[in-house]
Amino acid sequence: MDLDIAERFDLNGFSLIYLRNPANDFELELTHNHAQQTPYTHGTGYGHLAVCVDDIAAKHQLLTDAGLSPTDLKTMTYQDKPMARFFFLTDPDGYKIEFLERFGRFQ
Repeated sequence: MDLDIAERFDLNGFSLIYLRNPANDFELELTHNHAQQTPYTHGTGYGHLAVCVDDIAAKHQLLTDAGLSPTDLKTMTYQDKPMARFFFLTDPDGYKIEFLERFGRFQ
């Protein structure tokens, strides 16, 4: 797919690897769970769509008010620096959609 490693973050128990190419700003995020011993299944895998939004709290409130039950808003750090603010929403088929704020690494 002509993608190169843009960044890699080794965290406690898992690694995040971001792949992209210079032609555009699309990224593919690979998640490696260090202790995973068996193949992933629907619901245990970490394949999902992620979108960036300007105001994560406002988007979270909008979806909550619509009765869609997003997960709690979380902040992730890496080496004591803010990396991401995000939450997930599950679609009717059980697939997760991640909402990320344009913040930290995700501009």
